Formats: sequence, structure tokens, C-alpha cells
Amino acid sequence: MGLDLGSKTIGLSLSDVTLTVATPLETIRRTKFSKDVARLLELAAQHEIGGFIVGLPINMDGSEGPAAQSARAFARNLQKLSAIPVAFWDERMSTAAVTRTLLEADASRARRAEVVDKMAAAYILQGALERLRRV
Repeated sequence: MGLDLGSKTIGLSLSDVTLTVATPLETIRRTKFSKDVARLLELAAQHEIGGFIVGLPINMDGSEGPAAQSARAFARNLQKLSAIPVAFWDERMSTAAVTRTLLEADASRARRAEVVDKMAAAYILQGALERLRRV
């Protein structure tokens, strides 16, 4: 399951069982950590996932700022509540790439806002899946 962690939402995506294709799943509107993680773990159990790929928002110069620290803290707290393994994936430019694709598809501003987070999660997960295939 891919996670695109934002300050207001968490975009989610799933991989197929062959670990080939990532598909957007859902966008969780963030409220409290406990509620957000409860929904996340509910979906993880429902879809029998094997791991979480958390997008790590690294700065363009390779450094980690507050957003990356927040993602790492979220993952640490998630690991305290679940035995499902967590890995990170560099998510630089994921939202920009997805937004560009949506603009090219002539998606309305409302439609872009509705799907960008879960599509960014799929973009993050797809990158990790492609890396796994090359190993």
C-alpha cells in the first residue's frame, strides 16, 4: 500500500498481487492520528497488504525538512500499532507529475483536487514496485 502523506489528507494506493501495477485507492481526510491510522489499518486488513510504502518528501537538494521529519514520525507511530513493514520512497515531484498528467487530461480543478493525493500515492508505489523488479 502506497501512502502520500499530506498535512490535510493521506492518499492511498494498492498494488496488484504480482507487485506490477499500482492503483489509486482512497484519500483519507486527516483528523486525529488514531482515527487516520484506524482507517488505514482497516483498509490494510481488508486488502491483505504486505507492506506500506510511505512517500518521503525530500528537498530537491537531498536534505530532509519538516515534511520528511513528519513522514518519518508518522511511520514510527504506525509501526507501534502494526506489524506490517514500512519502507520509504523518495516522492520528489510526485504531486507535480500527477498534476501535470491531470492537466494534460483536461481534468477540472475540482476533479484534480479530488484525485491528486491518491494518484500521487499510486505514483510513489509504482516507483517502488519498479525498483523492486530491478533488484
